[in-house]
Amino acid sequence: MKTSWRSASLVASAAAVLVLTTACGQDKADTSTGSQNVGAAPAANGYGSAGAAASPSTGANTGADADAGAQTQSAGQLAVADTDKLGEVVTDSAGMTLYRFDKDTAEPPKSNCDGDCATAWPPVPASGATAPIGVDKTLLGEVTRTDGSKQLTYEGWPLYRFAKDTKAGDTKGQGVGGTWYATAPDGKKASGGGEAAAGGSAEAADLPGLSTRNDPELGEVVVDKNGMTVYRFEKDVPWPMKSNCVGECLEKWPVVAPVDAADTKGIDNKNDGRRGYVVNNRPDGLKQQSIDCWPLYTFAGDKKPGDTNGQGVGGTWYAISPEGKPLGKPK
Repeated sequence: MKTSWRSASLVASAAAVLVLTTACGQDKADTSTGSQNVGAAPAANGYGSAGAAASPSTGANTGADADAGAQTQSAGQLAVADTDKLGEVVTDSAGMTLYRFDKDTAEPPKSNCDGDCATAWPPVPASGATAPIGVDKTLLGEVTRTDGSKQLTYEGWPLYRFAKDTKAGDTKGQGVGGTWYATAPDGKKASGGGEAAAGGSAEAADLPGLSTRNDPELGEVVVDKNGMTVYRFEKDVPWPMKSNCVGECLEKWPVVAPVDAADTKGIDNKNDGRRGYVVNNRPDGLKQQSIDCWPLYTFAGDKKPGDTNGQGVGGTWYAISPEGKPLGKPK
């Protein structure tokens, strides 16, 4: 059942986006990449448990040493495994956990994991796959990837293995970058409790694209659809809007993708023609949501909803309020 914040007209939202494209002083001719971030210190809690070389935004690991042939073989007859931490998850015939990626889409099915990402997260071929016993076979489908190959889908979501999972039952990919989750038998994110869920709880799955939570120390903090804390970078520029987190900085501070204004709750998404709820069209090709013209990020060192490990990193990163203000910044 769709929640009320998603009921607003998409047509009206699309029209609003056209109005906002010139807000925040964005200069379409500006192709500079800005200065490199110096405040992106690694998290003290040991970010990168799935492999130090893994990129949090995609989970990509160019040094993945798993056998590529084994990773791209047919899934065979899928199965449902009952794990201690995540509850029931979908696996291939060899017991390897199958994952879904938040940056993909299910309606229509589309994979957005290519290149190095697909090395760390090998797509599951569509050929030879059959439904688990007791599961409706209509949940299975396929999508054509950019290279022309056919990838297996489950309830519309493209399926992947994780190169760092080396044996049946491994779930090391769960929660990587706040975007990768084991697939539950109903096609949703595996929602079992425990630390490995890293934001995949049922409560997080029910959140709108952007909303708020009450942090006991910081007050009302913006969170993304997974319940993860959203930050702003003090070296960014709101007018004309410009992100100065580029290159390696983005591995620790992934951008928040555009979120339709209708898919928010408690966020200041009004626009006065100058400052407001605007998409930042970055020179690197990424599209990034902003509030009050401040580009939005999450932190790879945050492992579960409620974490604020990025707060105050380098004296430049702060959780953001629904009005776009830096929370807890020293005066």
